[in-house]
Amino acid sequence: MKASNILLIITAIITALMAGLFFSYSISVSLGLGKLNDKEFLNAMQNINREIQNIPFFICFFGTLIMLPITSFLHYKKQSFLLLIIATLFYSLGVFVVTVFVNIPLNNKLDLLDLASSSNASARQMRNIFEDRWNFWNNIRSLSSLCSVFFVILACVYNGDKLKSN
Repeated sequence: MKASNILLIITAIITALMAGLFFSYSISVSLGLGKLNDKEFLNAMQNINREIQNIPFFICFFGTLIMLPITSFLHYKKQSFLLLIIATLFYSLGVFVVTVFVNIPLNNKLDLLDLASSSNASARQMRNIFEDRWNFWNNIRSLSSLCSVFFVILACVYNGDKLKSN
């Protein structure tokens, strides 16, 4: 098997892992957290936002951002090239840009809140600022990463069809 095909498979796996993370969060975690009272919700989100910053997450999050364009380049003269470029755009814009310019700033703002000394009113205010906006943009990341996976899988299929015909 060619190195470009192995990289395509690795790219598909890490892209799928990221899509699974955002999708799972959208359809389960955010729903469960939504049932908590304001301070419990904010405390849970602060802890999640701190804990997600770990090596496996960074490898998959940034690995996808790096591997999609590399894999696209390696498939430049193949049928799968355009599909990989589309996957790259969905991930770069709908996941990476949204994360950097929306979700991380919201996470940072939330991290500054001292829950122990905040009143119920200030907790309610922070939740109103944070929750709906964060969840909306996480749903955008979920949809974008799912689209990215879809196009990477199509690229694998088209790449496989071309290999069979040779």
